[in-house]
Amino acid sequence: MKKLIFLILFIFTHSLFPQAYPWQHENSSEAISERIAPPENFQRVAAADSSFAYWLQHLPVKAGNPTVMLFDGRRKPNQTAQVAVIDIDTGSRDLQQCADAVIRLRAEYLYSRQQLAKIHFNFTSGDRADYLQWQKGYRPVIRGNDVRWQKSAAPAENYRSFKRYLNIIFSYAGTASLTRELVPVNDINQIQIGDVFIQGGFPGHAVIVVDMAENSRTGEKCFLMAQSYMPAQDMHILRNPNDPALSPWYSTNFQGSLETPEWTFKKGDLKRFTDR
Repeated sequence: MKKLIFLILFIFTHSLFPQAYPWQHENSSEAISERIAPPENFQRVAAADSSFAYWLQHLPVKAGNPTVMLFDGRRKPNQTAQVAVIDIDTGSRDLQQCADAVIRLRAEYLYSRQQLAKIHFNFTSGDRADYLQWQKGYRPVIRGNDVRWQKSAAPAENYRSFKRYLNIIFSYAGTASLTRELVPVNDINQIQIGDVFIQGGFPGHAVIVVDMAENSRTGEKCFLMAQSYMPAQDMHILRNPNDPALSPWYSTNFQGSLETPEWTFKKGDLKRFTDR
């Protein structure tokens, strides 16, 4: 009887509070914050346990520095961009590219916290796609730039249905739509974990800040970034090609352009999700 009661409580608790990284089958991976130490004389930024920042800092990474694989099982031609590979699935379709990876991480965090009303993104057409509508069985009917939502499926609240919702977002959103959703961060010194360097376009590119550290004596800040790319591929932590001594960290004191292994950003490309 005690075992039965424990099982019921376990199922009930996990239905209300899904694990932080529900795509994982087992929690054997290291967290980013465990794998990558801050630079000398820097201290990792402390984040509140329930925050997006903390969730990103503790994303699981695969052991060692494995090969970045494309969605179709091929090796990515460039194997020099990464210092670590995030332990998260890519999918078998060419969908989870750069902006999609940013969207995936934000959506997964909100899903793990059951903040479902905040899970919504815009298609490139400007039409909003709410996860709660999807849960109720509504599906987009898309003809050109015309989008309407029609109830055509059974209501579903499971993780598999959530992943199908994300695939629709990946199919009809991208850097052009995401950059319009985010708000500018006008001062690079106000950078936060979870901020995004993004250039909207066809193609554009986006990378997300997944950790930060600060020098308490000088006030200098540095940050880690993660990306997916084209075609869809394993998400990975970027090395710093211009400062091997600091790599994989990047300093906020950069002048001019922010050079990453596969894209160049400017300080004005820094944007942020709003808590809506």
